[in-house]
Amino acid sequence: MRLARKAAGVTAALAAVALTLTGCGGGPGTTAPGSAEKLSTDEDITLSMAWWGDNDRADLYEKAIDVFEEKHPNITVQTQFQAWDDYWGARATEAAGGALPDVMQMDLSYLRQYGATGQLLDLSGQEGVNLDVGGLDESLVSAGELDGGQFGVPLSTNTLALFYNADLLDELGVNPPAEGYTWDDLDAWIAKTSKVGAGHDPVLYGFSDYTGQLWFFLSWLIQQGVEPFTDDGRLNFDEAQMTEWLDRGQDLRDADAFFPIKKAKQIEPLEGFTVGEQAAGMTWDNFLGSYESETGQEVKMLPMPSGPNGPQQFWKPGMLLSASASTEQPAAAATLIDFLVNDPEVGRIFGTSKGVPAAQAQIDAMGVEPGSADARVVQYEEDVADVVTETVPVPVEGVGELEAEFKRLSEELQYGNLTVDEFVSQWFSFADERVGRS
Repeated sequence: MRLARKAAGVTAALAAVALTLTGCGGGPGTTAPGSAEKLSTDEDITLSMAWWGDNDRADLYEKAIDVFEEKHPNITVQTQFQAWDDYWGARATEAAGGALPDVMQMDLSYLRQYGATGQLLDLSGQEGVNLDVGGLDESLVSAGELDGGQFGVPLSTNTLALFYNADLLDELGVNPPAEGYTWDDLDAWIAKTSKVGAGHDPVLYGFSDYTGQLWFFLSWLIQQGVEPFTDDGRLNFDEAQMTEWLDRGQDLRDADAFFPIKKAKQIEPLEGFTVGEQAAGMTWDNFLGSYESETGQEVKMLPMPSGPNGPQQFWKPGMLLSASASTEQPAAAATLIDFLVNDPEVGRIFGTSKGVPAAQAQIDAMGVEPGSADARVVQYEEDVADVVTETVPVPVEGVGELEAEFKRLSEELQYGNLTVDEFVSQWFSFADERVGRS
């Protein structure tokens, strides 16, 4: 293990996203496919690589990179990782100096911010030379395109899910939300669970304040028939809609039914759910394995709450890999990306911890045991495929900053330092400066 080298620390829906992205990009010119030079094995090469995540993800990456270096003995990979918020702060600083890592994890929310501003390498020229995307679904590959160039290669796919701790609910004598539950049903369930959990030692809460996550708001908007962003990259919702969303949680906030924000900040990067003091939560389905590892208990998944037209969800690339436009080793960077996306051994190492692998070869190589977390994530995506009918919200430039500001204001709302109206006013002032409205 190379721990000393660490720093601290799919579907038609996707094709529709790609059409929007390629239609309004402003990035650098594209590179003809296959125009790159083949990786040289005659020189010693050092690459830098960065990702967001926890120590468990870091251990998996280190194992995978060990295999990569065995296969490419002339390449040394220097690694670093940070928690989500710190990761993007570090990348912003590096981008300002034109010194992004050679290879980095990329999120769909940030792809336009970095790809359309000349910060990322167009990998098109590497395709068929040092990078093979032939084993990936074409619509999934297209999710990493901007202005006809390939600025990210998807590693995985995932969708949102509700997670609940089956053992804790058994202790409380509370059933999980029923099949086909709505957002109103969820709110009633949270109130009931937190009331029963008040007598538990330690006190057990039903949920954290889900209204503070932008992706949940976007999911709710889509269920109301609202496309959150326009094709030209502007906001397509208003103050009244955001107010309605945030007001959903006000009675639960007033009743102290959500996991307390003060305690949530104290235990970061852990969560109320992972320390066994919160019965349920919502996030991307690939968190199942880490949740069971951290809690040591059985965790189960349900689809997201239903909207007015029933259950409606969307696929999202779990994460992508990108290369820096300033890398001095584009062939080696593309080779590392190719390895992490396609190599079967990587599938065996990571399983579904980053989402269901984009490459079928990695899915086949996982060798999942029936009932394992990996098997259940794959099964969950098969089970919800019929309700994944919507297009993932278009990742407009700066949406990562909008997401961070939404989270920050939510924390102030939970502390009682802001009202809902003040939250909405401040967020739209922030957003209008960066994105604007339709």
